[in-house]
Amino acid sequence: MGALPEMPATWIIRAEPLTREAFLPFGDVLESAGAEPELINFGNTSKYGRLADIENTNGGKGQISLYRSRAIEVPFRIRVMESHPLGSQAFYPLHRRSFPVVVARPGPAPGPGDIQVFLTNGYQGVNLHPGVWHHYQLSLEEESEYIVVDRAGSGDNYREHRLEDEVYLGL
Repeated sequence: MGALPEMPATWIIRAEPLTREAFLPFGDVLESAGAEPELINFGNTSKYGRLADIENTNGGKGQISLYRSRAIEVPFRIRVMESHPLGSQAFYPLHRRSFPVVVARPGPAPGPGDIQVFLTNGYQGVNLHPGVWHHYQLSLEEESEYIVVDRAGSGDNYREHRLEDEVYLGL
């Protein structure tokens, strides 16, 4: 009998709470908690300004999009990671439900041991730094909408890496 084919390993990555400190290697947490607002519009509006800087290189421009993501069931298989080397990408929820953020540091394509998962509190968004590997937007419970601010323009700003191992998101 011949040798059996090598089977991929199975990984379960548990989500941890999203905090500014823990998420720093990947980007910025977008939230008003802990920020001092500036009162504008004759005192009728609290502005929480400069929560993150939007980065664009190679002549790119910022764009604002609306994403609508179907809900997933957990455990959820993480099959692909993507990266945008020429600009940052921000996701801000229009709902008030927790959602997972799957990331890995910039650099070579990530393996299962490089991936981290953060769970927002429902009032937080994220701004991913250029080159950070991430999974596409995931939603829990029900279809959800997000405002996305990222780079538009020429240049190769999309890299994709398909994971060979079985990697699952666990909450």
